[in-house]
Amino acid sequence: MAQGSPINFNPEAGVYCTGKMISLPVPIKNIQIMLLKYKYLLSIFFLLCFSSCFQIIEEINLTTAGTGTVSLTLNLSASKTKVASLMLMDSIQGYKVPSRQTIQKELDEVVAYLKKSPGISNVQRKVDFENYIVSVSFAFKDIANINNVNQSVLKKLKIKELSNSSYTYNSKNLIFQRSYQHTKEAVLEYNKLKPEVKKIFKDAAYVSIYRFEQPVALCTNPLAKVSKSKKAVMLNTGILGLINGKTDISNRITIAK
Repeated sequence: MAQGSPINFNPEAGVYCTGKMISLPVPIKNIQIMLLKYKYLLSIFFLLCFSSCFQIIEEINLTTAGTGTVSLTLNLSASKTKVASLMLMDSIQGYKVPSRQTIQKELDEVVAYLKKSPGISNVQRKVDFENYIVSVSFAFKDIANINNVNQSVLKKLKIKELSNSSYTYNSKNLIFQRSYQHTKEAVLEYNKLKPEVKKIFKDAAYVSIYRFEQPVALCTNPLAKVSKSKKAVMLNTGILGLINGKTDISNRITIAK
């Protein structure tokens, strides 16, 4: 990351940016869905054609009973100077540059849709135009609610899945599982992008943080790191690896009884 303030990761407490904690938790698939649906949010990505990198940060806070919160953050703070200057333009390389009002409106539509989803509550969105950070978060009654949101949105928008991703939690055995399977569709869609658009994924990162009430006894993904308290698991990897299928973010986490 060449510009902007760096992000400091504390899996147990939150993700901090420029000294402020930002709220996070939603599966990576959701950001793909929302960006495909809302063309002005998608145009933010094209602004990054002239930027260094961006981050997608996913967090899930899971209780022993199986309820919890989930959120997703799109962080462009590392390129905030360039993004700020680009947002003063009307369009860039044929893509319309969104206004702040348009971004706010589009996010409100996302929130309105999520509020109608079964098992979902306390839906919130945050937009930081100083550092260019956008986040959406919500609470769920059951981990399956996250999968249902994914499937219903995909069906509504008639979008083909670019990956097979789902979450399960067994409250009896205290096992949380993130299943992920790469599909060739992701590579095919990526190859359709213009060269200047492909550049934005070079240094882009995906971070997942899962927090639990009890210590973690076992974590199967070798890329993941368990916090000192053993109550949080973090995985930080490049998005390009997810697109080309070289990185597997599947994980089976057993919580101590």
